[in-house]
Amino acid sequence: MQRSDVTRDDGTWVGLSLDVQDRHQPGLCAFTAGAQLLVSQMSQPVLLAVVDEQHEGVDFWRTDGYRSFVPPLRADAGRALAGSPERWAHRFAQYLIDSPGSPLHEGRWLLSCESPLQRWRHADASHAEYWSSMLVDGHPNGYIDWFLHAHSWEVLSLRPMPDADDSRVKAYRRQAREGTLPPVLLWWVSGLDCHLILDGHARFAAAVAESVEPPLLQLHRTVPRDDLATRTEEAVGFYEDELARFAGLRAILRGRTGTLRRTPRHPRPRRPGRRCHRRPTTRPPPSQPEHRGTADLGLAPARRGKAVASHRARGDRQPELALYLTPADPSCEP
Repeated sequence: MQRSDVTRDDGTWVGLSLDVQDRHQPGLCAFTAGAQLLVSQMSQPVLLAVVDEQHEGVDFWRTDGYRSFVPPLRADAGRALAGSPERWAHRFAQYLIDSPGSPLHEGRWLLSCESPLQRWRHADASHAEYWSSMLVDGHPNGYIDWFLHAHSWEVLSLRPMPDADDSRVKAYRRQAREGTLPPVLLWWVSGLDCHLILDGHARFAAAVAESVEPPLLQLHRTVPRDDLATRTEEAVGFYEDELARFAGLRAILRGRTGTLRRTPRHPRPRRPGRRCHRRPTTRPPPSQPEHRGTADLGLAPARRGKAVASHRARGDRQPELALYLTPADPSCEP
C-alpha cells in the first residue's frame, strides 16, 4: 500500500491518501440487496438496515458483534501526538492496514481530518447540544431520519455508547479538558447516508460530556482522477452511441412510412341514454334586454307574485330563469 499526503495549494495538510492493492475482500464490509443492507465483520453480522418505502430513512438493528481493530490508546500517546492530526492519521492508517477486520480493500481511500460535520454547528449552539443531536439514538434498534436530517450526515455507533460516568469516559474527559484527546475514527457509508464510528466511542462520549468538539478522522473511498476521467469518457460514449442508435431507428421508420405521425387519440365514447345539456346561465343573451319587466314575461303585475309562488311551491325554477335555459343539442342525442 502506498501513502501520500494531501495538501491544499497553500501547503496546508488536509488528509492522507491510501492506495490499497492485493486486498480483494475487506474484513468489514457492507452488502446490499434492494432496500436491505448488511454490515458484517469477519462474516459476522454487525448491523442490519432496511430503507423504508418512502425513502425517508433507514430502520436499523445492531447485533453487538462489532470489535474495534484499534488497540487501546494510552494517555502518554495522546500527549505525544496532541495537536498533530497528520501523525494521528499515519498511526490509524497503519492500524487499518494491519488489521484484517478493517474496511480497506483495493482502491484509493482518503483519511482526512476535515469533515462536513464540523461545519454544520450554529454559533448559538454548544458543542454538547450539537454533537448529541448528530448522534443517532436507539439500541439495539433505531431509525436514521433522512427527511429531518437531510444531507447533515449523522453519526451512528456500531456498539452502545457508554455513559458519562463510565470509567473509560472519565479518563478521556480529563484528556478532553487538556486538549490531548485522540481523534474519533469515522467511516462514511453512502448506503446509510451517515458516518459509522469505527473507533472512539468512549472518546466521543467524553467530548460531548465536556462540551468540546471531538477531533475526527474520516475515512471514505474515493476515485483517482485518471479513473474518474476514464469512467466519464465511457459514460459519454455510451450516451452518444444510444443517440446514434435511436437516430438510425427513426430513419428506418421514415423510410417505411414516409413520415412519422402520431397516432390520433380516439374520443371517449359517450354513455348511452344521456343528453348533453349546456349549462344554464342567469345572464340574458346579447339580443335581449339586460333588464326585463313583468310585461316581457307575459304576466300582469298583479299576477306575477302568485305565479312565482306557485313555481316555488312545485319546486320548479323561477320563470325568468327558465327563459334562459338552452335546449338540448340534437347532435348529443344517443
